[in-house]
Amino acid sequence: MTERPLWTPSEDRVKSSNLMRFMAQIDQRHGTRLRGYQDVLRFSVERQEEFWSALWDFCSVKAAARGDRVLIDPDEMPGARFFPDASLNYAENLLVKCDEGDALVFRGEDRVQRRLTWRELNAQVARLQRAMAEAGVSAGDRVCAVIPNMPEAIIGFLAAASLGAIWSSCSPDFGERGILDRFGQIAPRLLLTCDGYYYAGKTIRMGEKIAKVLGQLPSVTRTVVVDYIGEAQATAATLPRASSYADFIRTQSDGPATFTPMPFDHPLYILYSSGTTGIPKCIVHRAGGILLKHLAEHVLNTDTGPSDRLFYFSTCGWMMWNW
Repeated sequence: MTERPLWTPSEDRVKSSNLMRFMAQIDQRHGTRLRGYQDVLRFSVERQEEFWSALWDFCSVKAAARGDRVLIDPDEMPGARFFPDASLNYAENLLVKCDEGDALVFRGEDRVQRRLTWRELNAQVARLQRAMAEAGVSAGDRVCAVIPNMPEAIIGFLAAASLGAIWSSCSPDFGERGILDRFGQIAPRLLLTCDGYYYAGKTIRMGEKIAKVLGQLPSVTRTVVVDYIGEAQATAATLPRASSYADFIRTQSDGPATFTPMPFDHPLYILYSSGTTGIPKCIVHRAGGILLKHLAEHVLNTDTGPSDRLFYFSTCGWMMWNW
């Protein structure tokens, strides 16, 4: 049986790719002669400072400050630190666009269909950010979510990140114990959840499970219930210190979000190990490193551009959601 690639890019596609343009930039800047992916990989390993500095410029990273130092203690792994003097906000870099093009296209089984433009996404992040700040959320606080992969999950993450808060999420199909094993370690201040979700044509309500979870998370001072199955108001009424998402942001004015600059190594989100060898272990990812690594993977490895669409079939409890 002969194996062959499912797809091979045309010569024109290769020549116009982000990777080829990035290689040309490095060649011009450093006098190299990069000819393909393996050359770029070797350059990234042998000349780390030049590679990540070039990627920062190529992707036009927005930052309050970059600083002159790119890498300190390069021989310490772990221990090496990139851009130790930089200050930036992850959410600001994801919300650069603010036009009428599609930012999110959502399908919830066969029940829900929604679209958000970049302008609408920016506006909703701004309103939720102000509501979170009014509720006492600030840099370093943990904002946790038990929610489907829906627009409010992304809005919640970006609003938290804009304040310098730390995000962590679970899928709504997790059991009470699975949620507590994770969130019980990190003392969240705000919990974002939903009234229920759809699975295999069935409607599954969340109120009873979330009430039990909140009973064992005394650090939560505010719970926000997103309307997905049409019962957010009723669900919020059964939970302590809770409101529907609509009520939570209702009094917030329109206007752009403000983005709090944070150190390059400021925690962005907390993921977890599988829990197969005991309680799931917290895995903290830092804002600057995640931003640059994901830019490398999206822009260079997958050649993603402003007009492309990325299909995402994932729950918020799987690490691929964060990618």
